[in-house]
Amino acid sequence: MSIISEIEASQCKAEAPAFGVGDTVRVYNRIKEGDRERVQIFEGTVLKVQGGSNRTTFTVRKESSGIGVEKTWPLHSPNVQKVEVVRKGKVRRAKLNYLRGLSGKKAKVKEA
Repeated sequence: MSIISEIEASQCKAEAPAFGVGDTVRVYNRIKEGDRERVQIFEGTVLKVQGGSNRTTFTVRKESSGIGVEKTWPLHSPNVQKVEVVRKGKVRRAKLNYLRGLSGKKAKVKEA
C-alpha cells in the first residue's frame, strides 16, 4: 500500500452514511460562527455522488421559495455531522442533472 493511500484511509470516517443518487436526505451540517457552533439541516434530493476514498463528494438540491439551491459536501468532512435518509428514490442514472430544469411536482423522483 502506498503512503498516499494510507493517509487517505486514515482520513475516512469509520461509518460512512449509506445513501444513493435520487434519495431524499437530511444533511446535518456543523457551522462555526465565531466561538459558537451550531447544526444546520439541509434537506433535498441527492443529484450526484462522485469521487472515491476520502475525496468522495455528494451534491444535494432543494427548492427554497421557488429558487433551486444546491450544496456540495465532502462525504468524510468533520463538518458533516450525519446524513439521514428520508426517502429512497428509484432512478436509472448516476447524475440527475435534468432535475435542474424542473421545479415543483415535476422535479419529484419516484420512490423505491
